[in-house]
Amino acid sequence: MKSSKLALLVILALFTSHLFAQGISDQLLQFNQQNIDHQRTAMLALGGWAVANIGIGLGFSQSATGENRYFHQMNALWNTVNLAIAGFGYWSISGTDPASWDLATGLAKHQNFQKILLFNAGLDVGYILGGLYLQERSRRPDVNSDRLRGFGKAIVLQGGFLMVFDLVNYFIANGRSGDLDLRLGAVGNGVGMILNF
Repeated sequence: MKSSKLALLVILALFTSHLFAQGISDQLLQFNQQNIDHQRTAMLALGGWAVANIGIGLGFSQSATGENRYFHQMNALWNTVNLAIAGFGYWSISGTDPASWDLATGLAKHQNFQKILLFNAGLDVGYILGGLYLQERSRRPDVNSDRLRGFGKAIVLQGGFLMVFDLVNYFIANGRSGDLDLRLGAVGNGVGMILNF
């Protein structure tokens, strides 16, 4: 009688641990896929912004004069870099299999993406300040005022967009940090794993 209860308990433990492991695996796969999808969407948005600015900048810089001409030139030039970053970012994440990331890798990739976004937001403040400096510098009589003013306005615009872009994506990613709910140990009336990050 005791051996049949013990055997039943072992079978039950193996069955529930398999179900628990499968639940973690499914949840981790979904978490990883959402990270990949978010990064891919962010790169598409950045690429779309870049293509629009390059097109508008090249189109209007031909007919505009004065500071407007320089404004459009800088927007087109600046966004060639944005387009390269978006293209490389999209390419590097697109071939990723979410099942290839274990828990540690998935969390590290997620947190690394957040750190990059915050670092970039800091750079964006520098861009905005640099653009404001160029506008201030344009007041001097010995410089090409139109060029400095146009470039400065474009850099403020691009820095402002990138700051909003980076912060919005950071808060989206940060809000997803609690999506992975793993538990193991004494939890309520059962056994589970708790992971907080």
